[in-house]
Amino acid sequence: MNDRIIGSEWVSDRLDAPGVAVVDVRDAWEYEGIGHVPGAVNVPFDSFRADEHGAAEAGMLPGTDAFAELLGEAGIATDDDIVAYDDTHGVFAARLLVTAELYGHDPAKLHLLDGDYSVWNRTEPTTTDDPGPDAVSYAAAFDSDGPLVGRAAIEAALDDPDAVIVDTREAHEYEAGHIPGAIRLDWRELVNTDARTVRPEAELRSLLEERGIRPEKRVVLYCNTARRISHTYTVLRALGYADVRFYEGSLTEWEREGGAIETVE
Repeated sequence: MNDRIIGSEWVSDRLDAPGVAVVDVRDAWEYEGIGHVPGAVNVPFDSFRADEHGAAEAGMLPGTDAFAELLGEAGIATDDDIVAYDDTHGVFAARLLVTAELYGHDPAKLHLLDGDYSVWNRTEPTTTDDPGPDAVSYAAAFDSDGPLVGRAAIEAALDDPDAVIVDTREAHEYEAGHIPGAIRLDWRELVNTDARTVRPEAELRSLLEERGIRPEKRVVLYCNTARRISHTYTVLRALGYADVRFYEGSLTEWEREGGAIETVE
């Protein structure tokens, strides 16, 4: 896999390197009270997630100006390598990385810490010190040609043999209602829950092949509110899948706008 997903050693070797921003997306009380990676800045998940009244380009995105201000205040520069982590197998951290990509950050400089904080904490040093970063100017511009797609892309994929729609939710959610023809791939199936890391590449490729989610296909992901798809998107891109898109509105928007739903008896 490429370095969209990196291990603790990669981070440890670069803790003091200029141009590398390590970002902890857990709540402030966890960052401050439990400890964090030395030098990591805290950008909690809720801070880059719009509420239902937030100004956003689509779905739960925070808006260009808000995101630029948030990262700039955290001392993150436009051309930094960003390493993000959480304590939930990377699903919240992946959302930060996908959001940054949508606002123009170079995807080659976006990295998910494999194994989250729990794995780091087993072998690497931690601290409760706040690095107190100086604010910088962060330039954000929404990429209208990026991986985010709307309802029209889902409708186009429904009858396209070269496309596959993937539902990243749990089995009971999928069974209760899903977009017609969607393949279920619970995002957690990509994770070794005991080790807390992404499963080995060979296992991932075998699983994806079994589900018909092949690299030559155009893959369109959805969940309920576009959180879980971020992790699946990151894993597929790490595996070299070239055409991966995600439906930011997800099933919430699809149902609200009258989209057809299938159930499993």
